[in-house]
Amino acid sequence: MLLLGSCFIAVVNETVMGVATAPLMREMSISAAQAQWLTTAYMLTMSVIIPMSGFLIRRLSTRTLFAAAMSVFTVGTLIAALAPGFSILLVGRVVQAAGTAVLSPLVMTTIATVAPPGQRGRLMGYVSVVFASAPAFGPVLSGLVLQWLNWRWLFVIMLPIAVLALVVGVWLMPSVGVRRRVRIDALSIVLAGFAFGGIVYGLSAVGSLAVGAPTLSPWIPLAVGGAGIVSFVWRQLVLQREDRALLDLRVFLRPTFARSMIVFVASSVSLFGVLFLLPLYAQNVLGFGPLVTGIIVLPGSIVSAALAPVVGRLVDARGGKWVLVAGTAITALSLWSMLLFGEHTHIAQLFATNLLMNIGLAGVFTPIYAMALGSLPASLASHGSATLNTAQQLAAAAGTALLVTLMTLFSVRHGGVQLAESPAAMVAGLRVAFLTSSLIATAGVIIALFVRETPVQRTAGAKPV
Repeated sequence: MLLLGSCFIAVVNETVMGVATAPLMREMSISAAQAQWLTTAYMLTMSVIIPMSGFLIRRLSTRTLFAAAMSVFTVGTLIAALAPGFSILLVGRVVQAAGTAVLSPLVMTTIATVAPPGQRGRLMGYVSVVFASAPAFGPVLSGLVLQWLNWRWLFVIMLPIAVLALVVGVWLMPSVGVRRRVRIDALSIVLAGFAFGGIVYGLSAVGSLAVGAPTLSPWIPLAVGGAGIVSFVWRQLVLQREDRALLDLRVFLRPTFARSMIVFVASSVSLFGVLFLLPLYAQNVLGFGPLVTGIIVLPGSIVSAALAPVVGRLVDARGGKWVLVAGTAITALSLWSMLLFGEHTHIAQLFATNLLMNIGLAGVFTPIYAMALGSLPASLASHGSATLNTAQQLAAAAGTALLVTLMTLFSVRHGGVQLAESPAAMVAGLRVAFLTSSLIATAGVIIALFVRETPVQRTAGAKPV
């Protein structure tokens, strides 16, 4: 429960920035392309750090790893709270992400290792409650704070909670798992940084072509990222022969894991960029304040959190495939309906669309985690968890960068540089972004039809250390 509570804090911290983006753009005189880095850099950092979690989970005790992760998160929160401007705030977000990156894989691996197959879906449902309810709390908290205080208080409020979680965790956290002496490959970390960072930065930089010459051609980081991915994969294939891979790619030899991963990536790319754009649409086009914007997402997130344990039990009882198909289909339908958004959309339509999207989400991530991790032997569980979480963060960062870039490009094409942030121009850009998201989500539905469940019975349980 302590791990779940800490994950809740971390996810709340990740989601508070969505509602804060528009006020930050005004206060710091930055564009949407710049502001999105507060979210994108967070997810990008997680995508680079998470591959290390497999090594860390095998090398350190649960208590030690938890204490280290929460300490880093707390330091990052302090930096963000004291930040004098955008650059230092961005540094604080990156440090926060470095701590958060370890928490989710730690939870997933602990459940996958300790829980018997018949209970795994139910426990993953509890995890989904955290990931569904935290996004409901985060935007509302952000809206309440920004209604009367400035953005800095978003981090000031988080500080004592993070410190309390750290102290209680060090005191009460039990240690599970078997520690092994394993070495980490520094070259793999460097290659991951170039690969993931190059792709995401390149996608973001494409948008700057619309408003002027970028400081660096976007094709350069995209090429570096592509070369980095090829090099990273090659390095892991070499290292896994000695059981030293940062991410053991043998997880992809399991068809259930591989196909679930594709659906996972498609869902993350299509959804996370939309979750960044919706608050901008609500505030900059429809003129809602931060509090109303936060409340708009509340009903959907509450419903998603309430459905998560139900979905978990359904996955345990009936299997996850058709739950996944239904979840991806409902989510895709909600994204297609966003093409109807305009300059005068009624708030009820926003509520309904967000509610539909969250109902679909409840049926996406729980069966994916249960089926993907359930198809792996215990020896690959930590690598499977790290791979899923890395893919989610990288896909989310790339999806956000891609959709913001498309919005920027087509907003400028519609209204020119001077009128790119006018409501009409933003709607034109947003519709292209929503269309792209809908097409990707629809591809995920099709792939979900071909996912097969192949659970593995684990013969070795966890041992206390």
